[in-house]
Amino acid sequence: RNLTMLMDYYELTMSNGYFEKGFKDKMVVFDMFYRKNPDNVGFVVSADLEQLIEYIENMHFSKEDIEFLEQGEFSEGFLQYLADFKFTGNIDALPEGTICYPNTPIVTVTAPVIEAQLIETMLLLTMNFQSLIATKASRICRTAAESVRLLWSLARDVHMVVMQRFLVQ
Repeated sequence: RNLTMLMDYYELTMSNGYFEKGFKDKMVVFDMFYRKNPDNVGFVVSADLEQLIEYIENMHFSKEDIEFLEQGEFSEGFLQYLADFKFTGNIDALPEGTICYPNTPIVTVTAPVIEAQLIETMLLLTMNFQSLIATKASRICRTAAESVRLLWSLARDVHMVVMQRFLVQ
């Protein structure tokens, strides 16, 4: 499925500006990171790199996409650039399920500026939401495991009390 147009319009207008100013081949590097842990918990679990990579590998602007964009304020040259679009950049990322901390790069994109700009929305949508879910699931599993240990400990203590009463009789 083609999710290429699942992006903020801003990504397209910025990219058109880069194209018109002659920056389309300018290489850039940007990092995706977060500044503060959600709910004041000590970490986040990195998740959904697979969906991001699938999006990038399948990213292309269809004839219908270009026709839709022709209604906007985009230059002909930029629309032709989009019609021929293929991501040529590089994605470096923490492996799926890695524990990460504030201000640590989770994903690093090295690409021509337009390519990097056009994947920004999907990068943030997929990685932010899925990492939030994975982090919450991790917390639930850890809490459940602690509850089981607590129950086991409680069961052992009750068993010891029963055994002591039995032995005293």
